[in-house]
Amino acid sequence: MADLIAKSPCDGLLPLTIGGMSLMEETPAAMTAIAPFKGQSEALSEALQAAHGMAFPAAGRATGKAGSRVIWFGRDMALLIGAEADASLAGHAALTDQSDGWAVVRLEGEQAEEVLARLTPLDLRASQFKRGHTARSEEAHMMGSITKTGDDAFMVMVFRSMAKTLVHDLKTAMEAVAARG
Repeated sequence: MADLIAKSPCDGLLPLTIGGMSLMEETPAAMTAIAPFKGQSEALSEALQAAHGMAFPAAGRATGKAGSRVIWFGRDMALLIGAEADASLAGHAALTDQSDGWAVVRLEGEQAEEVLARLTPLDLRASQFKRGHTARSEEAHMMGSITKTGDDAFMVMVFRSMAKTLVHDLKTAMEAVAARG
């Protein structure tokens, strides 16, 4: 029988540092999709607050902080990242483990917005896309999620099968931005 070895989605691809920008893999302990049952949105938000210290996010927003956050992931959908979903949430929402399904990277540096501007149609300028803002969007030719986690930092997610392509596209954009000086 073959021995299976667990590897992260970006194993051997990251970290990268180019022109004052860095790209690192984040490996959350858990990722759970949360979809509230009909009429349970408010109760779910209260249960999330009690269990995890974060409310269910509004559209286009994330709650929480590094290590554990809940990000809006579409209509009536959020993604709990970093913490195992508390059992109390199951009475208010469908919970689906997504832990192995996503590649998660952190792009940071003064020119991070310029790098992402080459890959997504979103307006990520600080005046428009503030810390805690999140969006599901095209990233080059892949669909994914972008969340602003700091003044010059973004969490970028795509399906695990696209990890190598994401790193390639971000590296190419980082090199192009750095070359501009």
